[in-house]
Amino acid sequence: MKPDETLVLDLLNTTRLTGDPTDDDLADPGDALRWLAAHGQPATEAEWRTLLDLRPLLQEVVRGHEPPSAVARFVEGVGYHAALGEGGIDWSLHAPPGRSAAASAVLGWDALRESGRLRPCANPECRRFLVDHSKAGTARWCSMSSCGNRLKARRHYQRARQSEVD
Repeated sequence: MKPDETLVLDLLNTTRLTGDPTDDDLADPGDALRWLAAHGQPATEAEWRTLLDLRPLLQEVVRGHEPPSAVARFVEGVGYHAALGEGGIDWSLHAPPGRSAAASAVLGWDALRESGRLRPCANPECRRFLVDHSKAGTARWCSMSSCGNRLKARRHYQRARQSEVD
C-alpha cells in the first residue's frame, strides 16, 4: 500500500510561515473537518483532535529535534487488512477510532523518512516542509519563488557589501 505523501506534507504545512495562531488550517473545527474530508480521511472531531496532538510532534521529528519514537503512540494498534478483489488484493488501514488520519500520516512520514526526501525548508525564517522530488535530491526550499530567491538575494547582497568593504 502506497503511503499518502500529500497527507503528510499538507499536515506538516498546516501552520504558516508567520507562527501566528490564526494562520493554522486546523485551528477552526469546521475548517479542520473539511481538511480531513478533502484528504480522504474520516472527518470527525476525534480525528481532528488526534491530528492536533500529532502535528507538533511530527514537525519536531522531521526537524530532528525529537526521536521517531515520539510518534509511536499514533500507530499503536494499527494494521492493514487484506481483501481479495477483482484486481487482486486490496489493502485497507485498520486503526483504533479517532486515529486513522494520524496513523496514515505517521505511516506516510515513515515511508518518506526512508527516502530522506522529506525535510524542513532551509530558510531559518520559514516553518514549512518539502518533499524533494529533484533528481539529485538537493532541494532545500519549500518554494524557490519565496524562500529560495529571498535567501539567494540576501547572500548576494551580503557578498556584494563585503567586497565593497574589502
